[in-house]
Amino acid sequence: MKILVTGATANVGRMVVDELLALGARDVRALTVSPERAALPGGVEVAHGFIGRPSSLRTALEGVDVMYLAPHIPTVHVVCRLAREAGVTRIVDLAGAKGDHWQQIEDGVEASGVPWTHLEPGEFMANSTLWAAQIRAGDEVRDGYANSANAAIAQEDIAAVAARVLTEPGHEGKSYELTGPETLTRRQKVEAIGRALGRELRYIELSHDEAVDQLRPIMGEHAEWYLQGAATLVDHPQPAVDTVARVLGRPATTYENWARTHAALFR
Repeated sequence: MKILVTGATANVGRMVVDELLALGARDVRALTVSPERAALPGGVEVAHGFIGRPSSLRTALEGVDVMYLAPHIPTVHVVCRLAREAGVTRIVDLAGAKGDHWQQIEDGVEASGVPWTHLEPGEFMANSTLWAAQIRAGDEVRDGYANSANAAIAQEDIAAVAARVLTEPGHEGKSYELTGPETLTRRQKVEAIGRALGRELRYIELSHDEAVDQLRPIMGEHAEWYLQGAATLVDHPQPAVDTVARVLGRPATTYENWARTHAALFR
């Protein structure tokens, strides 16, 4: 079975390649615009291209049975149509919560008529690196909505689920909501990072406008959208679900463990 991993240089896609190899997959093709930067393992076939340039995909899709589809809304319909025409028998896509911005990915995949599996992660634990500069500079994190709570997920867990779904039968037509194992507030996350660093960190809550102004240099026009989402999670926290544990047969990564593993990001 030939598996095509698109976005193989990206944060999740690169991990999917490693997880596939760990599961014993022997026919993996990785689509990337930068094979050198991807530093792909030996034995992985490299295809040069980008799902944002559908004209670059025809060769990459030849002989492919199953495709991991990285999220790229502008071209999702044409990419999935090309996959169908190439004879791809299943698409495993990375999207997001149903009904939100990433719904367009799922709609495009389903419109192709190719059997599918949707992966629907919430916020990545790695988004906490938005605080890294402040943590490196001192013991205070200044941001909005300290009590905004969700069940963020480690990207490593997303990749592990993707690899399992790509290589196993029985996942067709299923949507998998993916979260970490616990719901934590933003304040609790900062405290967990502090423990990983052996420091006591404090969360200083800003007003909405102050928080937007602080995030705008980093997130640009998305700062307002991001903070509005955080505001919603104050009164309606995201519950944790056990999908990762059910698919993988082992617990999802806790935020505390993720912070310890990635402590260097904050030093």
